[in-house]
Amino acid sequence: MKKSMNQTSAVEKLRANIKTSLIVLAALLCITGAVFSTDVTTANEDRTLAESSQTIPMSKDQAGVSKFALIAAAFAFAAGALAAGFAISHVGAAAMGAVAEKPEIGGQALIFIALAEGLVVFGFITALMILGKV
Repeated sequence: MKKSMNQTSAVEKLRANIKTSLIVLAALLCITGAVFSTDVTTANEDRTLAESSQTIPMSKDQAGVSKFALIAAAFAFAAGALAAGFAISHVGAAAMGAVAEKPEIGGQALIFIALAEGLVVFGFITALMILGKV
C-alpha cells in the first residue's frame, strides 16, 4: 500500500513537471515570435538602411521564414536533447545495474550510453542544417 502511494506521488510530480515545462516552452516560443517579428519598412528607410550598413533588408515574408526557421532549429536541438536525456536515464540505469552484477561488462555499458548520447548530435546537426538554409 505504501509503495503504491509513493508511485502515485511520483507520477503526480512528473505530470506537474511536464506541465510546467510545456508552459515555459510555450512562453519562450511566444517571446521568440515577438522578438523576431518585424514590420515592413518604407522605401526611403530601405535606401538608408542599405546605404548605411551595406546589407539588404528583409521583406516581411523573409522575416517570417527566418522566424520559423529559428524556431524549428531550436525545436530540433531541444527535441534531440530531451530524447537523449530520456534514453540515457533509462539505458544508464539498466547499464549500471548490469555492471553492479557483472563488472566486466562496464565497457559495453558505456557504449550503450554513448549510443543514446548520439541523439543530441543528430539534433545539433539538424539544427545546423536548418540554420544553414536561412
